[in-house]
Amino acid sequence: MASDQSVLPVEFYERSPEDVARDLLGKNLIRVLDGERLGGAVVETEAYHGLADPASRAFHGRKNYNSPMWDPPGRLFIYNVHKYWMLNVVAHRVDEVGGVLFRAIEPTYGLKTMRKLRSVGDDREMANGPGKLTLALGVTHELNGFPVTDPDCPVHILDAPCVADCCTSHRIGVTRDLPEDLRFYIPGNRFVSK
Repeated sequence: MASDQSVLPVEFYERSPEDVARDLLGKNLIRVLDGERLGGAVVETEAYHGLADPASRAFHGRKNYNSPMWDPPGRLFIYNVHKYWMLNVVAHRVDEVGGVLFRAIEPTYGLKTMRKLRSVGDDREMANGPGKLTLALGVTHELNGFPVTDPDCPVHILDAPCVADCCTSHRIGVTRDLPEDLRFYIPGNRFVSK
């Protein structure tokens, strides 16, 4: 199901969440839905650590809903916030916990279908936030735990050249945050969330 571009290997995700979050910028997030490729270039991400990160789903320890964060890197972690699914990929070093939230993509694949799924007048609004992104890609909890390193997975990330420049900030919508900037985005890209 993958294109000529190569699917990112598991080693890509076996690093600190912030390194993975930064390096995902510019890569192509692909969702295969009913045989069609939907998706685009990743333009915004956020990194989340484990038990010491007050904004992380892992902060209160391992529970049924957050257990994928302890899984081997390169698997999907999908949870619900305010009726919207949040799409994450597990990313951490050995014996650690962590993940990366996909906050926004620049839609380039399957635009017609994505417009049906998101019904917006402006493509800039199609996937410029984590809940909008999952709606546009038809992502639900059924994909939780799937390995994005498998080219036949319904969601995978294709390699692309590294982004030369990136901006950082504190994470959006969290009540307690770590002191370092863990949100990464492509400066000047009109598809970054507001």
